[in-house]
Amino acid sequence: MNIALDMMGGDYAPLEAVKGISLFLAEGDKNTTLTLIGDKAIVEALLLEHKIPTDSITLVHASEVIGMQEHPTKALREKPQSSIARGFELLASGKTDAFISAGNTGAMMVGSLFSIKAIEGVTRPTIGAYIPRENGKLGLLVDAGINSDCKPENLAQFATLGSLYAEHILGYPNPKVGLINLGEEEGKGNLLTQATYPLLKENKHINFIGNIEGRDVLIDKADVMVCEGFTGNVVLKLAESIYDLIQRRGIQDEHFERFNFEVYGGVPVLGVAKPVVIGHGISHALAFKNMILTAERMIAKDLMQKMKDIFSSQA
Repeated sequence: MNIALDMMGGDYAPLEAVKGISLFLAEGDKNTTLTLIGDKAIVEALLLEHKIPTDSITLVHASEVIGMQEHPTKALREKPQSSIARGFELLASGKTDAFISAGNTGAMMVGSLFSIKAIEGVTRPTIGAYIPRENGKLGLLVDAGINSDCKPENLAQFATLGSLYAEHILGYPNPKVGLINLGEEEGKGNLLTQATYPLLKENKHINFIGNIEGRDVLIDKADVMVCEGFTGNVVLKLAESIYDLIQRRGIQDEHFERFNFEVYGGVPVLGVAKPVVIGHGISHALAFKNMILTAERMIAKDLMQKMKDIFSSQA
């Protein structure tokens, strides 16, 4: 498999990306080829400095970088030689099997939609975020912030996509899917959740357990937690702040240490035709290593084809 990595994306790129590659390669024999996209001279010098073998590495020069604050569509159009644009070019043409970046999230989503395209039948791709739970396992939150306003049909698709990811990548044989709401009873909530509930109840591709409340997010009640991106992003940022809080207060606790989201790397874009993983802008070496591992698992499990099979059967 061949995984492309945007070396210029992120606040600490390309140095932390190079360190992440070093961690990844140190884990043992790898059958993965890495395609590194960025300023060739800078990346080559860092690879040499960190004594990283290049026998399974290909360098692709990108003379431009899309900044974090740039308008995604405008930047992709005006910077065709950027590391993100080149990454999607390689992925769309089949020269690589997955693409990873900790750069401009908007540009990554735009590139996913217009270069890779959504899986046929998927109206809106989503991103999932990991939520550490008290039992030591991970929950998956969908949507985590890309789709602020949704229709019930969108949430029903998020549930299917998230369930497939939880089953094949997180390893849950029959993942429990819950709808985030303000009460457990059917019929609770706003117009969106009230209309979504029956769609999830009728969805034969998921194990729907009903509504879940905010107090259920961090316990082992649902493996996949479904909501629109506005709510999802609030939940995600609150979870991220827990780790910052315990660090400031000097608290040592195994569970709360798992709120360091670098442990999990980036979040997958679910519903597009090829594997795309988006990292946090402040990603360090550990996050880059784990993003590569996530992309590896998505390719090895042929996750995108499994998603295509489900949605083609619904057409």
